[in-house]
Amino acid sequence: MSDTAADQPKRPRQSRTGLTATGARKASAKSARSRAREFALQALYQHLVGRNDATSIDLFTRDLSGFHKADAAHYDALLHGCITTAQYMDDLITPQLDRKMAEISPIEHAVMWIGVYEFQHCPDVPWRVVINECIELAKEFGGTDGHKYVNGVLNGLAPQLRAAEVEADKAAGKAG
Repeated sequence: MSDTAADQPKRPRQSRTGLTATGARKASAKSARSRAREFALQALYQHLVGRNDATSIDLFTRDLSGFHKADAAHYDALLHGCITTAQYMDDLITPQLDRKMAEISPIEHAVMWIGVYEFQHCPDVPWRVVINECIELAKEFGGTDGHKYVNGVLNGLAPQLRAAEVEADKAAGKAG
């Protein structure tokens, strides 16, 4: 018997689900909007931790590798919108928390800002997509179980900020 490649058993093909071993999406599977959220998250982190102003953060972030693949308009809206309305968003988020805002990781804090901002200003993004995108951000950049916390907070806010859409989904679920 020969030991040629033809004699060897074939290995199953690798799954091409677009996920890494940790369950996060591979860079090649990310949309321009998902990339915009990632850059906005990094920028908002700089704002929360370093107290840097939006203009400085924006200039720095636009020079980062891969920014050209992001939806720049969505990034702009998230960065400037979240910083401008930070106190208002914190006022919405705080009742959903089981601890003080100061005890929330800056990553999870910024992810929740992105979720609240999109709930309020991006009606073209379905509420479930907003939550899923925020969970992905928290999985990729946050602490071990931070995504679960973000999920709970945003799921608590969705009925308030996207009432009609959430109700329509519930009605469709009951009918289907």
